[in-house]
Amino acid sequence: MIEIERLSATQAQPLLAALCDVLQGCVADGASVGFIDADDRAAIARFWQDKIYSLASGDSQLLVAYQQGVIVATVMVGFSAMPNGRHRAEISKLLVHPRARRQGIARRLMQQAEQLAAAQGKTLLVLDTRSGDVATDLYLSMDWQIAGSIPMYAESTEGVLDATTVMFKVLR
Repeated sequence: MIEIERLSATQAQPLLAALCDVLQGCVADGASVGFIDADDRAAIARFWQDKIYSLASGDSQLLVAYQQGVIVATVMVGFSAMPNGRHRAEISKLLVHPRARRQGIARRLMQQAEQLAAAQGKTLLVLDTRSGDVATDLYLSMDWQIAGSIPMYAESTEGVLDATTVMFKVLR
């Protein structure tokens, strides 16, 4: 059974190692999520520490999925700090540990993230994903639209420069 929970900074801090495990597993599996070295645990921990700080400041919110009491997936909803962007949010770090994939967890997290953003009065969501990744199919099936792509956007774990696809969804 999968349980989804929104974590505050106070709740997330003691779960830092579990959050790092999910990110590290995804990077080791070749995910394009900002990291190229799955063994650089210090960089991964710094990333999550920064995200926990953004939870405390209210700049973002974190949803996690538990399976048998263990965090196996995450998604972040980031809120624009600029006055002209108060209507939008960015979805990031939709991560599902390789051992927990193909169970509908990513879809459930995305649905919850969209609901969370809507509850905060957001009317536009944006994200980017490596062009050609299976995640694109998930987003398209959830009524996201492709805005375009940017070539040579991010280095992969194999050292190749991959394009990214920018997507959006208008919340009604």
